[in-house]
Amino acid sequence: MITRIILLSVLAALAGCASAPKAPVCPEGMRAMLSDTLYFGTARTGGSVSDVEWDRFVRDEIAIRFPQGYTVQEAEGQWRNKDGSVEQEHSHLLVVVHAKDPDADDAMNHIAETYKSLFGQQAVLRSRIDTCASLP
Repeated sequence: MITRIILLSVLAALAGCASAPKAPVCPEGMRAMLSDTLYFGTARTGGSVSDVEWDRFVRDEIAIRFPQGYTVQEAEGQWRNKDGSVEQEHSHLLVVVHAKDPDADDAMNHIAETYKSLFGQQAVLRSRIDTCASLP
């Protein structure tokens, strides 16, 4: 009986730790936003995604969904394939700082899924952080 009471007390205490993350408290002149980053590998069967293909993808898929702005960075990365082999590859990172809204979330998902489909990728990594930004 005492074991059950202790167990229930511990579970109740832990439940309080699982609360939803809160938006950051931003200084004056800034507001709470989200910063999403997508990681696009370029290696694929028979070669890699060319610069021309990437530029077309940015124009046709990214720029039209985020006309207010985005950043693209070049990177080098490593990926473990489903078969366990490790591949080092050139990558592109897309960073978009945006308000928390379902349209932006849908746009990021669409961009990732379209890239995987067009270029035969197993995955596109997505990371997200709460941030403060001073946008007009």
